[in-house]
Amino acid sequence: MKSVTLHATSSMRRFFRTTVFSFAPLLLACTSTSSGAPERPATASVATASRPERAMPPDDSVPTLVVFITIDQMRADYFDRFASQLTGGLARLARGGALFTNAFQDHAITETAPGHATTLSGRFPRHTGIVVNSAGVQDPQSPVIGSPSLNASPFRFRGGTLIDWIRIKDPRSRALSVSRKDRAAILPLGRAHQSVYWYDPTSGRFSTSTYYADTLPEWVRDFNARRVPQSYAGKSWNTLLDSGYPEPDSQSVENHGENFTFPHVISSDTAEAVRSLPDFPWMDEVTLQMALTGLRTLDLGRGPQTDLLAVSLSTTDAVGHRFGSDSRELHDQILRLDRSLGAFLDTLFSVRDSAKIVIALTGDHGVTPTPEVYSARTGVTTRRVRTSNAIKPFTEALSARGVDPDVFSYAEGMLMVDRPALVRAGFDPDSLVDAFATEVKKIPGVLRADRYPEIASDSLDDPIARRWYHQIPPDLPVELVVTLEEHSVGSGNATGIHGSPYDSDANVPVLFYGPPFIPGRYTRFARVADLAPTLAWVTATKPTEKLDGEVLWEAVR
Repeated sequence: MKSVTLHATSSMRRFFRTTVFSFAPLLLACTSTSSGAPERPATASVATASRPERAMPPDDSVPTLVVFITIDQMRADYFDRFASQLTGGLARLARGGALFTNAFQDHAITETAPGHATTLSGRFPRHTGIVVNSAGVQDPQSPVIGSPSLNASPFRFRGGTLIDWIRIKDPRSRALSVSRKDRAAILPLGRAHQSVYWYDPTSGRFSTSTYYADTLPEWVRDFNARRVPQSYAGKSWNTLLDSGYPEPDSQSVENHGENFTFPHVISSDTAEAVRSLPDFPWMDEVTLQMALTGLRTLDLGRGPQTDLLAVSLSTTDAVGHRFGSDSRELHDQILRLDRSLGAFLDTLFSVRDSAKIVIALTGDHGVTPTPEVYSARTGVTTRRVRTSNAIKPFTEALSARGVDPDVFSYAEGMLMVDRPALVRAGFDPDSLVDAFATEVKKIPGVLRADRYPEIASDSLDDPIARRWYHQIPPDLPVELVVTLEEHSVGSGNATGIHGSPYDSDANVPVLFYGPPFIPGRYTRFARVADLAPTLAWVTATKPTEKLDGEVLWEAVR
C-alpha cells in the first residue's frame, strides 16, 4: 500500500517530471557529496574523529552470500513489544545478532521509496534523488512484462549501491531482489541491471519491467504457473495464538470502520483473491517462497564471489495502514512474520553454508500511532491535517493571471517555487513564500513552516531540521518545508499513517547476523545509512562514492 501522508498532487508530479529529475548523468558526481551543515546530530554517541585505517578482511572470511531483509513499516519497538511470543526468525536474528535499537531512517519524509533507496546505498534522499513515493520508480518507458499499463524502473536513482561496489570488485557477483512492491524490489539495487521481481496484483504473478529484461526467465514463469497466490482464495485469517493479545479487537476506527474484527476472509473469487492478497499475512510467505526459488535456480551464494539476495516484505505495511500499530491485527502479523522468517532461515541454512552467510535486517520506515487511539489513551490532542488547502488561493491567483500554477506547487510538506517564472509573471517570489508560510501556520496541527535554504544552519542541533536537510537534493527548488505537530498526521483516511520526521516514523531496527558480527543489543545512535558501509566492509568491498553512513565498528569482529 502506498503511503497516504500528503500524497503529491498531479501538478507536483508534473513539477518533478519536468524540473527535478531531468538532470544529466554528470550531476551524479556533484550530488554524491554533502554540503552545508554537518549531517550528524550533536547528541549522537559516536566518534566523529577520523579512525585509523583498517586492513580489509581476509578473503577466506568474506561471505559468499549477503541476505538483506527489509520489513516495510517495521518499528524498532516491535522486537521488545512482542518478544515473549517471538519464536521464529525475528527471535533468532535478534537473539543471535547485533541489534541496534536506537537506529533511524534519518530523513523527513519517511516513505517506502526514500527508505528503500537509503538501505543499500548508504546515502540519504538528498543524495539518492529518491525523495517521495510519488516520484519514485514510475517510468512509462519501462512497462511491466505482461502488464503494459504498469511501469517501473530506477531511472531517477542517483549513484551506486552495495551490489555495484561488489561487482566492481568481482564481476561474477550477482543479485536477486524480490518484493511485493515494485519500489521495494528496485531501489535496494539502485540502477543495477540484476534480477529484480515484484508482485503484480492485477495478474497474481511476479514480474519485472523492460528496464531489466524483455521476457521473464523460465524459473519465474514456472513459479507463476504454480498459482500460489490463487491457492489462498477463500482462506480465513484468524489469530495465530488462542490468547495473549492485549489489543482490543473492537476499534471501529480500524479499516474505515468495516471488517475490523477477526476473522478476515479473503475472497473465494481467485481474481479478487490475488488483488487483495497483499493485505494478508500470506503475501510475505509467497514472497519468501519466490526468493528461495530464485536463490536455488540462480545458484546464489555458492562462491567464490559474494552474491546478494534482497527481500522486502510488505504485509506489515499493509496491515499497519488498514488497522494501525495498536491493533490486534498488527500484533498477529508480526507473529506470523516471525514464523515465516523462521521457516525461510531454516531452508536457507539447509541449502547454503551458514558460516558463509551474512544477514542484515531493517525497516524502510515506522508508523505513527492512530491519532484517535492515541488521543483516547493519552489525552493528547491529535489531528488529521489538510495542509493542501493553504495552496489553493495562490494557485487560483496565478491561474487568474494566466500563470501555470505548477510554478508554485505544494505537497508532501514541501513548497517548490519556479522563481524565474514568477518574476516573469510579475510576482515577487519571496512575498508569495512568506504569505504561504503565514497561511499554512494558521492551520490547526501545523507546528512550523521553515524556509528550506536557511534550515541547514539549524541541522546540527535541531533533529527536525536535520531530517529535512537530509531529505532534499540541492537541485530541488524547495523554498519552504512544513512540519505537523507530533502525533498529528496528514489528511489521509488510513488507520496507520507515516511520513513524518518524528521518531515514531523514523525509528527502525538495524540488525546484523553472521560470523563477522558480535551479537548483542546496541543502544548507540545509528542510521539505516550505516548498513551499506558496514556490509561493504565485511565483504571487503570499497564504496565508489562518498557515503552518508559509516561502518558500525562496535558490531564488527
